[in-house]
Amino acid sequence: MKNDDLSRFASMTPAQKWETAKSLRDLAWKLKLTAVRHEHPDWSEEEIENKVKEIFLYAST
Repeated sequence: MKNDDLSRFASMTPAQKWETAKSLRDLAWKLKLTAVRHEHPDWSEEEIENKVKEIFLYAST
C-alpha cells in the first residue's frame, strides 16, 4: 500500500471501512464464481454456488 492509500484508509469512518470491506468481498465472490464457471462449464448454477461457498468457508489468509 502506498502512503496516500494508508492515509485515505486511516481517515475513513468505521462505516466506510465496513462498506469497503463488503465491496471487496463481493468482488472476490463474483470473480471466484466466474472462475469456477470457466473451470466447470458442465456444472449447474447450484453446484457452482456450492463450490464457491465451500472455497470461501475454508479460505484463510
